[in-house]
Amino acid sequence: MPLQNRLKEHRARLGLNQQEMGRRIGASRQTVSLIERGDYSPSVTLALKIAKVCGVRVEDVFQYEEEEP
Repeated sequence: MPLQNRLKEHRARLGLNQQEMGRRIGASRQTVSLIERGDYSPSVTLALKIAKVCGVRVEDVFQYEEEEP
């Protein structure tokens, strides 16, 4: 998957469970879980909310890597 993330690490650093992270970003626990597993790519707005809650830049949470052809 081309979009990698470190959401779980940042969430753990803050001592938040998936439910609380979801509440803070306006998403469900299931959405947080899907993002962490790499099964869902968040919208730009949601990615910005996640970074703000974590107190970091979007690039510190999400990295895009081109897939090899």
